[in-house]
Formats: sequence, structure tokens, C-alpha cells
Amino acid sequence: MRLNRYTCLLLCFILGMAWSCTGKKNGSSQIPIEDFFEKPDKSSFKLSPDGKQLAYIGMDEHCRNIFVLHLEDARLSKQLTYQDHMNVQYFFWANNDTLVYSNSQSPDDSVRLFTIDVHTEKEAPLMKPLMAKLRWVSPAKSTNGHLLAMMNMRDSSVFDLYRIPMDGSGPILVEQNEQGFMSWYASYDGKIRLAMSTDSVQETLWYRDEEDQDYRMAFQTDPSSRIIFLGPVKDRKDQVYALSNLNRDKLALVKLDLQQGEELEVLHADPNYDVNREGYSFGTKMALYSSVFDEKKKTVVHDPELAKIYNRITGDFEGYTIDIVDVDSLFQAVVFKAYSDINPGSIYYYHKLKDTIVELSAQNPSLAGKTLSKMERVTFNARDGKTIHGFMTYPQKKQGEYPVVVLVHDGPNRRDVWGFNSEVQFLANRGYLVFQINYRGSTGFGKEFYTAGFKQWGGKIQSDINDGVTWLINEGIADPKRIAIMGTGFGGYSALYATCFSPTLYKCAISSSGYTNLFTYFRELPPYYQSYISLYHRIIGDPQKESELFKAISPLFHAEKVRTPLLIFQGGKDRFNSTTDVNQFVQRVKNNNIPVRYIYNKDEGKRFRREENIIIYYQEIEQFLAVHLK
Repeated sequence: MRLNRYTCLLLCFILGMAWSCTGKKNGSSQIPIEDFFEKPDKSSFKLSPDGKQLAYIGMDEHCRNIFVLHLEDARLSKQLTYQDHMNVQYFFWANNDTLVYSNSQSPDDSVRLFTIDVHTEKEAPLMKPLMAKLRWVSPAKSTNGHLLAMMNMRDSSVFDLYRIPMDGSGPILVEQNEQGFMSWYASYDGKIRLAMSTDSVQETLWYRDEEDQDYRMAFQTDPSSRIIFLGPVKDRKDQVYALSNLNRDKLALVKLDLQQGEELEVLHADPNYDVNREGYSFGTKMALYSSVFDEKKKTVVHDPELAKIYNRITGDFEGYTIDIVDVDSLFQAVVFKAYSDINPGSIYYYHKLKDTIVELSAQNPSLAGKTLSKMERVTFNARDGKTIHGFMTYPQKKQGEYPVVVLVHDGPNRRDVWGFNSEVQFLANRGYLVFQINYRGSTGFGKEFYTAGFKQWGGKIQSDINDGVTWLINEGIADPKRIAIMGTGFGGYSALYATCFSPTLYKCAISSSGYTNLFTYFRELPPYYQSYISLYHRIIGDPQKESELFKAISPLFHAEKVRTPLLIFQGGKDRFNSTTDVNQFVQRVKNNNIPVRYIYNKDEGKRFRREENIIIYYQEIEQFLAVHLK
């Protein structure tokens, strides 16, 4: 049957509309950018110590405010704060009846703290606004009517110890920091018996039996080891739970005797990975569970009561990873997050008395029902034989050789893990294979692997990344003519470094707040980081003694070598990267007639945070990759 001209036009119009409405491009459904980066309406869920109430931050009048959900009597649930021009930044339960919250807007803003009674809704300043840095002493809770905090009011480079009365009368100096302490830790009864000092090479734990006594050394680490305090052992002033890799390669959960300066017991260890810093409960004063990041996150629950609840929860979420967000001291309620690599998941709470699981907040409802890409763990050998772990996320459309975006994590003392990653899913949805590499110097794989990255910012760390790309090409996975490198902070530095020293391996590069000049990086360190300066010298180098090294690995001094198209983002409030250096780098590259797209936003920091700026950020990335990896 022959179709007339009108019928053909109508058929083409209908097919075209169907193509447009389904968002089809190259055989896959393209999801709008804003759907990937939608922020949940509710966040920061925290149980009251008795487990009867659950506070969280929600939106009202376009501002972040505190709401309280009463778990036993829903009629008592309420909105607690009514900020209409400033966001609540964070809060915590000081006790079962009172919350403490801050509406300070930025690191450079004054410290503003308030108390609010959850029953009467009476609100009062905790202290006068303060132009200083404040760090709460764990646990941040009221003991005998006061809180404990560290502040650098006296000297910007030194934190002293203060008690802050809940009645608003103002902070009281407890200890002037003459010993060079970096942290103090509260014992089970709220007294300060433990402190930590560092010369940024070795850390020392100092202990005293009572507050009127002198400190004495309990433990000292070697230059490559760490002891990470978790919390006191119940009813024992001289014992604590900690993570330690003293005399071992991997961080393990241990119990320490501060009086004798010895390790009493190893509660959990993994032969391949560091134990994560989670699982201790100040409410129960016990290490309730431990976890490591293997191919996926593995959690071991130590407490029998919590283990029953955890098994009950996991039974309803088969195939999902479960993160415990909060648990009260009586195990009446457990807040948890369930998610996978292809599902951003939701926050839930389990109520023991009712034996019910209630969803509190979907993490990204816009992605519900959308087809996303699985994350696959891979390993390869670097050129010196070291095993490197990473992840690949394939786009939906199968290809012989894929265009690749190498997404380099920040740090470098961080790592990529299995789970939902909105940036990875966005790139995979746009048709790119996303390759993430846990190069040497990444955390979680033990101290030998971590310290192998020292003074290798421009050396073996970068060759690990390049070796991974070469492996992808040799495996027939990557199209060697369509590979991009992208990252933020150190990842951005790696992208810039690649354009200088590996110009033929990458077709284009994207750098967000990438370090251009490591001399400036050191100069911009805040005063209170100065005690860690020797550690930075070990990790990166000494700019005074090793100036040639710094010139050799700082992209600013090699801009003339760049032959790769660049997309560069820079925030005006990024404290670790000089806008002047970035401008100079961009201009030098442009002088060589290399395509550079430079996006500067004076109101953003290291990462773009405002919703409208995030959308623009990824629109620019989408357009840039579409041009250079086509």
C-alpha cells in the first residue's frame, strides 16, 4: 500500500514526537541533568538519646529548618525552628529535651549557636556570636549543664579547651593549650582525661586519671601509623575503643588500655582493607558494629541486640547496602539508609516496639524508575607491579570500544567506593564509560599502599592513572581516540597535570579547582593547619627545600606544554587554589592557541553548591564532552 504525502508527513511527525518525548539519543534514554543532582527535602536525621524523637532538617520558607518527629505519638510531631532568611546549618541533641543548632553560613562567618527546647519551643543564644573557629569535643552533648568545645579565640593557630554552659552565660576556659594538643576527648563521665598532640609526623595520646592531674604519654605512633579515637569503654575511664594500625598494615578495631599503654584486644580486622571509622555509640559506650569497603561495603554487627535488628532490616532490602545512620542507647529505633549502585535509595527508621520500617526521605525521587548503569570493580597492575583497584561504569548502549571519562577522586587521601554516585550516573547516561581509579596514596587499603603515594603527586600517582587507561585500551574497552580526564581538587590537579605531561593519551580534560601552583597551595594553608606542616612535607614535599620538585610538578610552570582542550572551573571562595594562578595558567594556554573554556564563579568554593550553578556546571561538561569525544 502506497502512502500519500500527507500520511507520510503525519507519520514522520508522530515518530519524531515519540523520539523527542522519550529523550532517545544513540539508543538510550537521556535523563535531564537536574534529575541526577536533586537534593532531598529532608536530611540530617538524628535520634534523641532515649529514641523517642527524631529530629531532621527540612525546608520551610525556602530555608532549612529543624523538624521533630515523635515516634510514639505522631500528634506531638512539629516544626521546631522558623528561620526565614538564614539556613540551619547543623544541629545536635544536647539532651532529650534540648537541641543546639547553628545558622552560620560559611567558614568565614561568625559562629552563631542557639539552644531550643523541643517541648516549649523556647529559643535562646548559647553564647554571643564569635569570630573564631569552633570544634565540638565528642560526644557533643550536655554533661552537668555544659558542653565541651575547642576554640581558637586566643590565637588563630591554636585551639584551647572550653566549657560552654547551656544557660547562655558564655564559654569558660578550661585548658589553655600550652602542650600543642590537637584534640581532647571526653571520658564516659564527661571528664577530660585524654588528649592528642602531633608534630605532624608522630601522634601522641596523653592520659591522666583525673582532671587535676598532669598528662602522661600513653601511646605514640610511628611516622606511618595512626590511632583514631572512637570512644570510651563503658564504665572504664582508662580504656577506649579506637582504630589502630600500630604494628600492622591495616586499621583494625581495638580496645586500648591507657593506663598501661597497651592494646588489650582486637575486636575486628580485615586482611585486605582498613576498618572504617564508624560503629561506635556514645549512648551505649560500645563499638556496636564495624565495616570495610571490599567490592561492596561489608558490615559486621558486634552487639547481639543490634544484630537482630540489622538482620530484620537486611531481610527487607536484599541486594542493597545498608548504612546505619543513628541508633539510640536503648535500641528502640534505628535510622538507616538503603541504596545500591543503581538506586540512590532512601532514609528509613525501624521502630522496635512496632516492628515497622518507615521511609523518611527518598534521596532522589526524580530517578525513580529510570534505567541506570551498574558499577563493576576492576583491578590492574601498575608498571611496577603494584595492584591497583578501581571501578568501571558502562553506558547503557553496548559498543566495541567506548568513549571514556577517567574520573579522578580528590584527596589524594580518599578513595572511590561502590555505591550510587550521581556524577558517575550522569556521565554514563550521556554515553561514556566512567573509569575510577584508587591510585596509590588512596585510603582504605592499608598504610603501605597509602604511604606509597607520598611525594608522588607528580610521579607514580599519575602513572597509576595513566597505566589504568593503557590497560583499558589494551583490553579493547576504551577507544584510544576518545578519552577524557576529569576531577575536582586533587582530581582537577591530575587533569591539568595530564594535559602538561600526557598530551597524547587524553583527548580533553576537565578541571574543577585543580591545583595549579603547589607553592601557593602551601601558602594558603590556614593558621590552625600549621601543626600538620611536616606531614604535608612528607606527603607532597617541602617547598623551601625542594623548590625544583615543586616547579616540576606544578602545572602553572608547564602551561606551554598543553596541547589538550581544557574546561576549567574555579570558585572565588576556594581557599586552596589562587584565582591569580588559575588566570595565569589559562592565559598561557590560550597564548598557544589551545581551546580553553574557563568558568569562574566568585560566590562558589572548591565545589559548586548552589543548585542553579550545579546545573550550569554539568551543562558545560555535557557540551564540552559532546564536542571533544564525538
